[in-house]
Amino acid sequence: METPAETYRVDEFTLARWQFADGPELTATVDGSLGHIGAWMIWASGGYSADDSAEFLKRTRENWESGETHDFAVRVDGSLAGAIGIMAREGGVEIGYWLAQPYTGRGLITRAAAFLTAEAFRLGAGYVEIKHDELNVRSGAVPARLGFTKVREEPVEKPLAPSCAGTNHVWRKEKP
Repeated sequence: METPAETYRVDEFTLARWQFADGPELTATVDGSLGHIGAWMIWASGGYSADDSAEFLKRTRENWESGETHDFAVRVDGSLAGAIGIMAREGGVEIGYWLAQPYTGRGLITRAAAFLTAEAFRLGAGYVEIKHDELNVRSGAVPARLGFTKVREEPVEKPLAPSCAGTNHVWRKEKP
């Protein structure tokens, strides 16, 4: 798959490649939604610090350069609302995402995932997958709304975030 652009404008939000300067806002955004994000994301289940942000931003820069992942900040009116990323897989990609509590229920992630799915296909991916814990119904509604097909269930490696059951539902959409 070709490398995506560093910034996209979609409806009222922007997808922008993470920058080191995003660290303080990333820390504050995750910290402000720990109950919501930490319930489903193990990396936020025990708190989220400036060191955590710095490590993420370092890793995402390295992964972008290697082509392993392409992670984006989701911004609404310039404010950080969440994140979405494309992870390289054999022949295709996986999309992962999270939103801060104040931005849920607006369809932001559904629209961002729809856009990145189309962009991944345009850039050469043969398929796109989205995975979510079986108990995370809201996250699972995204691929269902976008016409993905549930193709399997798979166990998740421990440790698990507090609200997770330990089984992922895997949804897939093949390149048209």
